[in-house]
Amino acid sequence: MKWGAIVGATFIVSLMTLYEWPKLNRKQKKEKAAFVALTGMGWLLAILLAHFPELPSPTKVVEAVYKPLGKLLE
Repeated sequence: MKWGAIVGATFIVSLMTLYEWPKLNRKQKKEKAAFVALTGMGWLLAILLAHFPELPSPTKVVEAVYKPLGKLLE
């Protein structure tokens, strides 16, 4: 089950990259770097969620980090 999800996520990321990469010009280095970084983070998150489905959502992580800061600012 886990391997199927990983292969599926990898296949979708590959199709996205094959479709979008030629549309980016050679001079768009920052856009290419952003595309690679965001796609890589999304792919990594998909693999982590396939292996550890009980992981908290990103919203809960941000809330846990910034909740003490919010209390401090009140």
